[in-house]
Amino acid sequence: MATSSLLSIALCSLLVFNVCFAQVEQLRRSQQQRPQSERWRTECRLQRLNALKPSRQVRSEAGNSEYWDVEQEDQLQCAGFSAARHTIQQRSLLLPSFLNTPDLFYVLQGRGIHGAVFPGCPQTYESSPSQSREGRRESQRSGDEHQKVRPIQQGDIVAVPAGVTQWVYNDGNSPLVLISFMDVGNQANQLDISTRRFHLAGNPRREQQSQQQQQGQEGRRGQQENNGNNIFSGFDEKLLAEAFNVDVELARKLQNEDDNRERIVRVRDEFQIMSPGRRQEEGQSERDYNGVEETFCTLRLHQNIDRPSEADIFNPRGGRITTVDRRQLPVLRALQLSAERGVLYKNALVAPHFNAKSHSVIYVTDGSGRLQVVDDNGNNVFDGELQEGQLLVVPQNFAMIKRAGDRGFKWIAVKSSDNPQRTPLAGRISVIRGLPNSVLENAFNLSEDEAQDLKYNREEVTVFSPNRN
Repeated sequence: MATSSLLSIALCSLLVFNVCFAQVEQLRRSQQQRPQSERWRTECRLQRLNALKPSRQVRSEAGNSEYWDVEQEDQLQCAGFSAARHTIQQRSLLLPSFLNTPDLFYVLQGRGIHGAVFPGCPQTYESSPSQSREGRRESQRSGDEHQKVRPIQQGDIVAVPAGVTQWVYNDGNSPLVLISFMDVGNQANQLDISTRRFHLAGNPRREQQSQQQQQGQEGRRGQQENNGNNIFSGFDEKLLAEAFNVDVELARKLQNEDDNRERIVRVRDEFQIMSPGRRQEEGQSERDYNGVEETFCTLRLHQNIDRPSEADIFNPRGGRITTVDRRQLPVLRALQLSAERGVLYKNALVAPHFNAKSHSVIYVTDGSGRLQVVDDNGNNVFDGELQEGQLLVVPQNFAMIKRAGDRGFKWIAVKSSDNPQRTPLAGRISVIRGLPNSVLENAFNLSEDEAQDLKYNREEVTVFSPNRN
């Protein structure tokens, strides 16, 4: 009997492992077979690039949201991205919503709690005061069950697939500021080249109306009245009551008809959720992940990109660059995205380079820098200073160079590939360094000494220290 029980347990364990492994393997194979060309095809015939400020702002009860709309800028349409910056006050909640696009956001300031609800996954965080069978119903009512929540802090990159409901709560002692990049060009978006946010809660009329005014689409999709309500507001209240098995009055509350707080609301009572705690979560993030244990329901969604010890390129006199891609954060393989964190010291340079397989959307988090961008015809399409809070799109293969200002230069960039390839044109591992001297001499009409100087005078890699003279 004991042998039979052990055999049953072993078979069940093997079955669970095989299911989890098959799920991850299916995701891996599907991503390998997916061509990058499945992104929305957009026009990138850009004569000039511009440093972009938000095109609109919406104030909520407990914060504000600023938006860079893809419909308003040719360069955003070229890259297939829109962006948003959310400022969430202390003890305040960014209400649950989901998008038609993957969302990759960076925590600019503060700390908080992030929740993401994956369809079909169990509520693994449970709390109930009673475990007795007789008190099961009372236990469920006085306790709680919900999916995993994750502490987030300054420097974290957080990845959320399309269609996943997410929310953010500020449990820190300062405003929580997020910069969010939404990949409307991603193959997961089956609608159109625009960001569509589906609000699960709240009544964000001002947000939706400001977006429609920007687009000149008042009444888009037949919404002539009650623009901006959450998705429950479109259902008949009696059908909602039947679906949730509640009374009509409670179903009506889901529709938030008289709620004017917009997207970010103040939490009035104690905010109670179950969480393993920050120290446990941070300790777990240091583990080595091989991908097998990461099923859809247990995906690791965030990675800190600010730690100097994690830098891919470091120059003690110039600065550092850190990349988070599918190797560090496997969920990015499914999203086909990656992120880059750059920190340049005063007057330091990033070598002229291009991104061979992706567009890049750059947001300045601190300081300022001079950028030059050159297109395929050799035209300078951007030559100017990029300042804190501004955004710039650099299309695929457009060459660029960055130089930090007197206060240094820090940025976060999101790229439209989970395996980005930065190709430097100067420095120790550059294209120029890889060309034979004879090719350089004949291509640029150089002497042998000049070709040698061009190849070997800069021994640094990608991040260059400023000249001493």
